[in-house]
Amino acid sequence: MSREPAPQPDVLQQVGAIAKGMATVFKQTFRKDNTEQWPKQIVAPPERSHIGRHLLNKHENGLEKCIGCELCAFACPADAIWVEGADNDPENPTSPGERYAKDYQINYLRCIMCGLCVEACPTRALTLTSYFELSFTSREEAIWTKEQLLEPPPPLGTDPVDREG
Repeated sequence: MSREPAPQPDVLQQVGAIAKGMATVFKQTFRKDNTEQWPKQIVAPPERSHIGRHLLNKHENGLEKCIGCELCAFACPADAIWVEGADNDPENPTSPGERYAKDYQINYLRCIMCGLCVEACPTRALTLTSYFELSFTSREEAIWTKEQLLEPPPPLGTDPVDREG
């Protein structure tokens, strides 16, 4: 039982493949570098690029839009959101519905910024902003509470940590 030897590729084909690969290397070697001067020159993300932290919205009359339905927590694949709903006080309501979010937390160590929580919200109470400068020195700082999420984010480049660079 004899085996036939495998056909050898043509030497010219092999040299051509190597030359094609080296052309790619030389093309990339002599191109101009694109260096970003972060944080001295901050380029804002595109307008509809929602890649930043969450924001809990309010109505024009000051009432919170969140009704404590917990749909955002159920939609979150990373289990990063904790919502505890409670009955609204009729004399002093927090939100326009029967319920409100008594406790609302987002753990940014778990959050993958997928936006499914925003899609699940029936009242558009939760939105993603373009503010992406998030840094934490402890695990406790990465868990944002309802009060922190109700505050609008500062403009890009105003974080005091950026000035150290």
